[in-house]
Amino acid sequence: MRLRRFLLRYYPPGITLEYEHSSGEVGSKTIDLLSLAPDMQLDVLADQIIAQEPLLAPAHKIQIIGFLERLTSKMVCDNKQVFYLFKMLRAHILPLTNCAFNKGGDKFITGSYDRTCKVWDTLTGNDLVTLEGHKNVVYAIAFNNPYGNRVITGSFDKTCKLWDAETGECMHTLRGHLTEIVCLCFNPQSTAIATGSMDNTAKVWDVETGQELHTLLGHTAEIVSLNFNTYGDVIVTGSFDHTAKLWDVRSGRCVFTLQGHRGEISSTQFNFASDLCITGSIDRTCKVWNVKSGQCIFTLRGHTDEVLDVAFDTRGSKLASASADGTARVYNTATGNCISSMIGHEGEISKVAFNPQGTKIISASSDKTCKVWNVETGEVLQTLDGHTDEIFSCAFNYEGDTIITGSKDNTCRVWKS
Repeated sequence: MRLRRFLLRYYPPGITLEYEHSSGEVGSKTIDLLSLAPDMQLDVLADQIIAQEPLLAPAHKIQIIGFLERLTSKMVCDNKQVFYLFKMLRAHILPLTNCAFNKGGDKFITGSYDRTCKVWDTLTGNDLVTLEGHKNVVYAIAFNNPYGNRVITGSFDKTCKLWDAETGECMHTLRGHLTEIVCLCFNPQSTAIATGSMDNTAKVWDVETGQELHTLLGHTAEIVSLNFNTYGDVIVTGSFDHTAKLWDVRSGRCVFTLQGHRGEISSTQFNFASDLCITGSIDRTCKVWNVKSGQCIFTLRGHTDEVLDVAFDTRGSKLASASADGTARVYNTATGNCISSMIGHEGEISKVAFNPQGTKIISASSDKTCKVWNVETGEVLQTLDGHTDEIFSCAFNYEGDTIITGSKDNTCRVWKS
């Protein structure tokens, strides 16, 4: 095999090696650097990387150190960073349901009760294309990141539609659910779609053909959250039946039922390494689970009301929870210890998200504000105000210098630093 070139992945940090087989076929492998830190001895780490990777030789050391320096420079995030209102988009004629960035952050999408999804240019604020065709609320939306050339929309009309993000053409309408679709996602390879419904089932679909591959049967109440892992071979579903389930994507078989919560599951997520997943529940707790064994590792307590959202940072070393008690909390994934509590909202927090560097979180609240917090101290760094109704969705772009907020006031706001 011959090494062709290096590619850097900043969040989470990693170096991808692109190589060529003797047959001429091109392949790639990524060296994940999830524990990389700015204070590490980079020359020692470079030696370790070269020793463990057959494609690399001592002659690559200076190059590897240069890559590590670039990766660590991206980890530093200025706490004096201030976000200002860049655009206010009167996005829809009825309230928004969700908003999401593509991988690059140059576009984002909004779903609405007006039965449409819109694709927006982040820089200009222009409405690039309107995805029309659903007969009821467009509730769940997603880009096929990292590619960003496809969008899926899940609707109360019981269908999911797959769209070309550039032209707005509807490529497939996925029919089969008996009631509203409330959650969906692409696998990271953009070859499969998962949808979750109030009919107690999830389904896996083929992106190319639009055909149903599996129906995931076993939950006894509505499925309100689902995610693929990084490798696209496992799905986690969270249900109002108080359980989450892990599913083998290839067979459609349930591998583990994650039992222990005493209330409905509100949210789920895998960490990047895909060895852990987290569940947030109406029972006021979060649980961290070992994906390989299905065992609960930690139960995270502290909230005094329902947990409405959970999120890992890009490396998976920290996780955040958002609650109806008006607070967010950040925990150390390895120990389960609470790092900080974010206190300051005057209403419930429905969404929480880390910046790519893992140094800040944003929280969307019914008090009409989005707050930016210091992860380590719990200090409010900034309050993004101006919306006239509750904010239910917020997201950082890939670089961490742009935020979008979606509100029931029918507007979406773009904030830049």
